[in-house]
This record gives sequence, structure tokens and C-alpha cells, in this order.
Amino acid sequence: MNIHEYQAKQLLAKFGVTVPRGGVAYTPPEAETVANELGGPVWVVKSQIHAGGRGAGRFADNPDGKGGVRVVTSMDDVKESVGEMLGHVLVTKQTGPAGKEVKRVYIEEGCDIARELYLSILVDRSTSRVTLMASTEGGMEIEEVAEATPEKILKVSIDPATGMLPFHARKLAFGLGLEGKQVGTATRFMLALYDAFIKLDASMMEINPLVVTGDGDIIALDAKMNFDDDALFRHKDVEELRDEDEEDPAELEAARHELNYIKLDGNIGCMVNGAGLAMSTMDIIKLYGGDPANFLDVGGGATKERVTTAFKLILSDPNVEGILVNIFGGIMRCDVIAEGVVAAAREVSLNVPLVVRLEGTNVELGKKILSESGLAIVSADDLAEAAEKVVQAVKEA
Repeated sequence: MNIHEYQAKQLLAKFGVTVPRGGVAYTPPEAETVANELGGPVWVVKSQIHAGGRGAGRFADNPDGKGGVRVVTSMDDVKESVGEMLGHVLVTKQTGPAGKEVKRVYIEEGCDIARELYLSILVDRSTSRVTLMASTEGGMEIEEVAEATPEKILKVSIDPATGMLPFHARKLAFGLGLEGKQVGTATRFMLALYDAFIKLDASMMEINPLVVTGDGDIIALDAKMNFDDDALFRHKDVEELRDEDEEDPAELEAARHELNYIKLDGNIGCMVNGAGLAMSTMDIIKLYGGDPANFLDVGGGATKERVTTAFKLILSDPNVEGILVNIFGGIMRCDVIAEGVVAAAREVSLNVPLVVRLEGTNVELGKKILSESGLAIVSADDLAEAAEKVVQAVKEA
């Protein structure tokens, strides 16, 4: 689960992480009130959407205008900027061409920036440890830094038996070129950030830029956080921060039915049981020249109703021109899948090619249900054959 920048900063402040003063606004009058409370002479007006690159982004109705993050020096500029943001669609590298509508803005006090750094905490799968990453190249996308100057990325892995210790933070602080009191300030900052990461069950925290002010203070000028969905039951206060307007409606519907669904850019819908099998299915579709339209794992114990919902989700995507159902029946029985596929196909009046590959528990019964359904369902005996058939069917459609 992702949250907005201002929400991340509010959470971090509770753990002692230093952030600028600011306030959220949903209307121009609210924004003016916040700006007056902060005082001048410099404010930063920030569009709040779940996407990076807001400052470099442009609004769909004014592509030649200013971006979604602006430094202003007068109340008139605050009001003008807010008016140009709220209710308008911001397009960034991460939103895609469709962009996202800005429904709230964050008004923040200005900051005397001496240096811009980068700091993040994440779970490193290669080491199976929480890892801090830092770089002197703040304000840039870390992927670009990793590609162009990987030597400028510093990493420290934390042993879960000890947790983060001051020397971990000092190692990064010295690597970032901090000096004097900045080292102590940065150490306290990083330890507080790690504390928040662990106690909130976060999966990633990114501070970009992490700034050193003219007075030598260390401040999180921006903050991005996301959380482990499986741990949200322990954090109802965090779960309440969810902004469903920022999430894909199909993915929300899938979550309500305990389905793992992620929309992709292709045209071949996939319904599979098991994450590993789903990944393999998408790979083999690519191998045969197709493009998967989604990742969809119905799980090991899906019911007929859940399968029907999954089928409807796939077909709700207008880009889908064909569907591949690939089921290996272990806990999940092939006849249950077959009943769900038939029920959904009849309910939505299926009008795209459908290829089904079943194997495992009750496979013969499942195939019988499909063959006797009277629907135009193409059967396949193995995954390679299924992928080849669905790709070919889409090309001929």
C-alpha cells in the first residue's frame, strides 16, 4: 500500500524524523489558510499523487506550463499554483500518458538547501536483510544513478539480531561527506527512520532529496513510503491513510475478493493459480510473441465465485483480445475452475478467444465441463501449446 507524501511525513515526524512544516489542502481557500499559518517568505506547493517525478511532470491541459511542484514567493503565486493544480491531470514518467488528477496539494515552508542527498530503506532480497541505501546524488532518480555512476551508491545491511546501530549510520554519514555536527544529526535521523521502518512494517521508505541546510540540519524534503499489505492488520491507523482514488479500480475489486491482480500493458489476459506459475505463464506468452495484459493469481483454494470474479476482472480491461487460463490442480480442483470459467463466460457474453489448459486434480471432469458447455473454448494439453494457441488466435481475430 502506498500513501501520499504529506502522510508519510506526518508518520515520520512521530518517530523523530525531521521534516519541514506543512499542511494539506483540498481547496484554494484551505491552501491560502495553510500558507498564512506557515508564514513566508517562501512556500513550496506540491501536487499530491501516488507517482514520482512530479516536479518534472506537466499538466495535461497545459503541457508547456509549470510542473507539479513549485517554489513560490508570494501569496498570489500560492493561490495561482493551487488553482492550476487542483482538479487538473498531472502527467509524469511514472503515471504514464493518462496521468493522475490532483485532488489535494501540500503547502510546505521553504528550505535553505545547501546539499541534496539520497537515502532509502528497503528489504534487500539478495541479502534477506533490511538495507539502507544512500548517495550524494540527491534529487535524481536512483535508477539513473545506479546505471551511470553505481560507485556513488552506498549500502549498509542490518543484521536482524542486532538491529540498526549508530555505527551503521555513521558509516553512511561519512560516506556522504558529512562533517562535524552533521554526522551526529544524520545518525539520529537514520536511526529514527529505521525505527519507523521496522515498527510500521514498511516495505520501502525513500527520502529524495535528503537535504543538508545552510545551518547544517538534516531534513527529509520529500518522503515516499509503502507498506507490506499482509501486515496492515497490525496498523489500522496506517490502513486508514489509503487513498483508493489513487489505485486501479480493478486491483481494488480483486483485493476485495482475495485475488492477486496487477494490470499490465498487453492484450492477452491470464488467469493462473500460483504466483510462480503466473510468472511462467506470462513469460511463455512473451516467448511466443504475445503480451500479457495482467498478472492474476486466483490462489490455491479459490471458489467458483472467486474464479467468476477473476474472469470478469480480466474482461473489464478493454485491451484484452484473448484469454489464457492455466491451472495446475493441487488444492485447487480443475472442475471448480471449469465451472467458474463457464459461468463467467456466459454471464459476460464472451467475445474474445479463450484457451484453457488444465492439469491435476479432477482434470478429466474439468475438461468435460468445458467441452459440454457449448462455448467456443480451445483446450490445450500443455503450457507451450496453450500459449501458442492464444497468441495465434489473437493475431487472427
